[in-house]
Amino acid sequence: MLSPHTEHMNRATTTPVFKISSLLAIAFLIWGGLAPQHLAEVTGAIQKSLLQTLGWFYLLSASAFLTVAISLIFSRYGSIPLGPDGCKPEFPLLTWFAMLFCAGMGIGLVFWGVAEPNSHFHDPPMGLPGSPAAAEMALRYSFFHWGLHPWGIYTMVALVLAYFQFRKGVPGLISLSCKPILGKYADGAMGSCIDIIAVFATVFGVATSLGFGAVQISGGLSYLFGVPNTLTTQLILIGVVTILYMLSAQTGLQRGIKYLSNMNMVLACTLLLFLLLLGPTQFIMEVFTSGLGSYIQNLPTMSLNLAPFSDSSWIHEWTLFYWAWWIAWAPFVGTFIARISKGRTVREFVLGVLFVPTLFCIFWFSVFGGTTISLEMFEHVAIKEAIDQNGIEVALFTVLEQFPMGTVMSMIAMFLIATFFITSADSATFVLGTLTTHGNPNPPNHIKLTWGIIQSVSAAVLLWSGGLKALQTGSIIAAFPFAFIIVLMILSLLKSFKQEVLPTQ
Repeated sequence: MLSPHTEHMNRATTTPVFKISSLLAIAFLIWGGLAPQHLAEVTGAIQKSLLQTLGWFYLLSASAFLTVAISLIFSRYGSIPLGPDGCKPEFPLLTWFAMLFCAGMGIGLVFWGVAEPNSHFHDPPMGLPGSPAAAEMALRYSFFHWGLHPWGIYTMVALVLAYFQFRKGVPGLISLSCKPILGKYADGAMGSCIDIIAVFATVFGVATSLGFGAVQISGGLSYLFGVPNTLTTQLILIGVVTILYMLSAQTGLQRGIKYLSNMNMVLACTLLLFLLLLGPTQFIMEVFTSGLGSYIQNLPTMSLNLAPFSDSSWIHEWTLFYWAWWIAWAPFVGTFIARISKGRTVREFVLGVLFVPTLFCIFWFSVFGGTTISLEMFEHVAIKEAIDQNGIEVALFTVLEQFPMGTVMSMIAMFLIATFFITSADSATFVLGTLTTHGNPNPPNHIKLTWGIIQSVSAAVLLWSGGLKALQTGSIIAAFPFAFIIVLMILSLLKSFKQEVLPTQ
C-alpha cells in the first residue's frame, strides 16, 4: 500500500504545474522552430524594454539580496540548523562545495574565463581599449559579474527552500516557501503560477546552455582536429551528452551527480594549476591580489552604477543582462543547492555558498583572464583576431595552445565542458522532477526522463532553427517576475525566523 503522501506525489504529473509548464515548453519549441526570427524580435524587444526601464530594479534587487545574505552571518539566526535540531549534513564538506559549484556556474567559467576579460579589455566600459586601465577594469568587472552578487541571489533562494523543506517539513516547492506571507494563496492559482515560472526558467535556461555547450565543444574539435563545425556535429554532441546525463540521472544524487561533481572539480583544478604553473605565475598572483582589492574597493559603486549621465549600453549588455540571467537560473540552482544542504546551519550555509565559490571564481578569472591579457599586452599574441575569425567558443583553446601540452589540456578542457554539462543537465532534471511532483525530494525516474528529453529536444530544435539566443532572452523575460518572488521568499524566511525559539545568548 502506498501512503497518501506518496500517492499524491505520484499523481503530481497531472497537476496544473506539470500540464501548463509542459504546454508552454512545447509552444515555445514550436514558435522557436518555425519562426525563430520572429521569436528573436519579440523577446529581444521585450528584454530591451525591461532592461531600459527597470535596470535600476535589477541592480537594487541583486544588491539587497546580497546584503541580506551577509547580514544573516552575523545575526542571531546564524545558529539555526537547516533541519531538526542535532541533524548532521548529508554530504561531506568538499563534496558539498563541488556539487553546489558545478550546478551553479561551472560550465560558464570554462566558456567565459578567457572570453569575457578579453572582450572587456578590447571594449571597456570607459577609457581606452587595450590600455593598462582597460586591463584592470576587464578583470574587475569579470570578478563583479561572477562574484558575490550572483552567489548572493543563489544563497537566498537556496536558504529559504532548505529552511522550509528541512526545518519546517514543507515540500520543496518555491510557492510553499512563500506561504508565511501569501497564506492560503500559496496553495492555489498564485502558487501554481510561481512554480510554473520556476519550471519555465529552468527548462529553457538549461536547454539554451546545452545548445551553447554543444557549439563550444564542436568549435574546439574543429579548432584542434579539423572536425567540421557543422549543425550535424553539434546535434550528435547533444545526443551523446543526453544519453550520458540521462544515465547519470537514473542513479540519483548519491551516485551520479556526486561522482560527476567530484570529477569535475579535479579536472577544473588540473586545468587551473596547469595554466597557473606554466603561465605567467607571478603576474597571475599579482593580478589576483590587486584585482581582489580593486573589486572590494569598487564594489558599492559598481553595484549601483547605471551611468545615467553617459552611454549606458555597456552596462545594459553586460551587468544588467548578467543580473537578469542569474535571477533566471535562481529557481534551478537554488532548488538544487537546497536539496544537498540539509544539516548545515544558516551561518555555515551562507559562508559556504556565498564566499567559497566567489573566491574560486575570482581566482579562476585571475588565472585565465590574467594569462589572456598577459599574452596580448606583453607577448602580442593575436587572441582577439582568433576569436573574431573562429568565434568566441575557441577563446580558451587559443590560449591553451600557447603553452606546452596545450593540445592535451584543450582535450581535457573539452571533456570538462562535457562533464559540466552532464552535471548541470542531470541537476536540472532532478529539480524539474521535484517542482512538478509536489516537492518530492526524490522524484521518480520516469519524470526526470521526461524533462531530460524535453531539455535536449529544445536544445536541438532551437540550434537547428537558430533560435537559441532568442530562447535565452525568453527565459530571462519569463524569470523577471521571479525577482519579486525572491522578495516574498526572503520576507517569509524572516517572518519564520522570528518565531524560532533560540538558545539564550
